[in-house]
Amino acid sequence: MTDLPRTQYAVQLVGPDELVLSKTKDVPVPGRHQILCRVEAVGLCFSDLKLLKQFSSHVRKGEVVSGIDLDILKEIPSYVPGEAATVPGHEAVVRIEAVGPGVEDFTPGQRFLVQTDYRWVRTATSNGALGYNFEGALAEFVLMDERIITSPEGDSMLLPASEELSGSAVALVEPWACVEDAYVSTERTTLKAGGQMLVVADADVAEGGLNSLFDCYGTPAQITWVSESPEPSVLTVPVTRAAGVTELADAGFDDVIYFGSRPEVAESLFAKVALNGLLNVVLCGGRFGRDVVTMVGRVHYGGIRIIGTTGSDPAGSMETIPKTDEIRTGDKINVIGAGGPMGMMHVIRNICQGVEGVSVFASDLDDGRLGALTKIAAPLAAKNGVEYRPYNPTKQETEDAFDYAAIMAPIPALVAACVHGAAERGLINIFAGIPATVSGEIDLDAYIEKKLYFIGTSGSTLDDMKQMLAKAESGRLDTNVSVAAVCGFEGAAEGIRAVESRSIAGKIIVYPACRDLGLVSLEEMVEKMPEVAKCLNDGLWTELAEQKLLEMYQDS
Repeated sequence: MTDLPRTQYAVQLVGPDELVLSKTKDVPVPGRHQILCRVEAVGLCFSDLKLLKQFSSHVRKGEVVSGIDLDILKEIPSYVPGEAATVPGHEAVVRIEAVGPGVEDFTPGQRFLVQTDYRWVRTATSNGALGYNFEGALAEFVLMDERIITSPEGDSMLLPASEELSGSAVALVEPWACVEDAYVSTERTTLKAGGQMLVVADADVAEGGLNSLFDCYGTPAQITWVSESPEPSVLTVPVTRAAGVTELADAGFDDVIYFGSRPEVAESLFAKVALNGLLNVVLCGGRFGRDVVTMVGRVHYGGIRIIGTTGSDPAGSMETIPKTDEIRTGDKINVIGAGGPMGMMHVIRNICQGVEGVSVFASDLDDGRLGALTKIAAPLAAKNGVEYRPYNPTKQETEDAFDYAAIMAPIPALVAACVHGAAERGLINIFAGIPATVSGEIDLDAYIEKKLYFIGTSGSTLDDMKQMLAKAESGRLDTNVSVAAVCGFEGAAEGIRAVESRSIAGKIIVYPACRDLGLVSLEEMVEKMPEVAKCLNDGLWTELAEQKLLEMYQDS
């Protein structure tokens, strides 16, 4: 450890929309259970921008409340919840530089892809994560604690990475894994066994209807009943009565069933749905008659799901839940914001997924970004026999009804538009992280009548990361097709602003070893860095280009 520098360069987020480049941040000395890693490469992500804007109010910047011994946190200098300054950056490949005396499973020199989501380490409404309430990878060195990065099942969040892949290729496995998780995640198709259920009834509840629901879809531990009408006399689950919805705790119920069609009542129920909970709207022949203010942000960050039926049987709603979030045979798919970094991945992934009969529409407001996407996507579509149709919705209207929509921008109005543009039994993937506190007006009458289903996932699982890393290492997936620009620390803040303005079509890779490198798009390479440009492959980033870049800065 004596060879380590005392200070380092790091990009720090010190408050809402306040980024600073520190050139004298201390390099931490690893404690007994800790690992100090040198960052080889880190990708910039739209999630970094969300943290930039929300800072301490971001669900993953909150204090850890469970999942580990909380006393451990006092020993970790890189634990920075709440208002404490943090280092963003979570799409990273690292190499171990030093380990604490109690660390046995890791040694200096090992190279790893970082899984940054600690799903068992809970905040109030989400989970701990590197680059949020633990300092991330937009620094030369990052400190991690074995007790945090090891799951209760014994799995490490550091995945061994091949020396054959470029740093950019390894770092970009993380966003590709997030895209994969958005499709392969499974849905809860039953009531939560032993969970808490809330029933709010403005309409009559059939005498045996709830028991029939329980027989088919599982049994909660208890029902909280809110209605002027008495509960059915034959219920097989214990019931407690409440005077009204407002007296109930937020996020307290795993399954919420509303019998009725009063929009103001439905609006009051979204906050009562627990993490990964289900709201079942049973219209009983009625209609809301207006758009309903819906907590669309909690679909992505809270994992809540919304189902409904025009009839009186809550079991009818349950039938609309898909087993997984995967595209289906024959789906007409609309990727909204397709020209951006994540949209490009969604388009390429669905073109190459091998699902029969799908067509992929790529929607973007920027013709330049669409052109850059089409250069990559069109040959892949031809190779895979998939219809690919890029379009700018401001210039070209489409009358198509879509079976699957994937939304890349965190804008509730886009969710509302997808409801109107959806085919029957359409899936609407709210991929972009609309903040958990944000609502939008949604035509829930149309949503229920068409039997639509909102889905949304946040981050990726360890298995997703392993699968995507294996694809990259085997050559089946070239994650570098996503790279659109590179920079060092001097260009990192500009890079994050480019993510904000959507001025660069693909991913931006930060190389800590290139401290003074400003933001350079691949299109500018010929002019600004001709020696690196010679190593591009038809304008795409390569391992050779990365090697040349690093050699230039090593020599300087």
